[in-house]
Amino acid sequence: MNAPLSSTPPAHIGQQEWQARVDLAAAYRLVAMHKWDDLVFTHISARVPGEDGHFLINPYGFMFEEITASSLVKVNMNCEKVDNSPYDVNPAGFTIHSAVHAIRHDAHCVMHTHTVAGVAVSIQEQGLLPISQQSLFPLAGLAYHDYEG
Repeated sequence: MNAPLSSTPPAHIGQQEWQARVDLAAAYRLVAMHKWDDLVFTHISARVPGEDGHFLINPYGFMFEEITASSLVKVNMNCEKVDNSPYDVNPAGFTIHSAVHAIRHDAHCVMHTHTVAGVAVSIQEQGLLPISQQSLFPLAGLAYHDYEG
């Protein structure tokens, strides 16, 4: 059974951070519901409001439908824990996120998913091709990040 998304913050977490945690946990649940997750190998990160350089990310080993506001881990730009979470994080999973967060301060949330369609496109030698009107929308802002293990 899935744990509930609580709306009452623990005493050591401010209301803004708690709301970000609740929203991020809900995003994880939505990604799972739509089957855009890939076991424990995709991530969604969010900036912690009012804390420059701090982000929330999923604990390593949790399925997306298991993630709660309380289980999210607060990390810095180097993916080092900055809270007393009992959970580990996957630093490799934050690599792409930290690159985006570093240059896009207006990006409050970064999603990295492995949808079936996305995986199918990624294995093509030329990647996403401009063969339909729908493919032209993401092509304008598309960037690639080499696989780092």
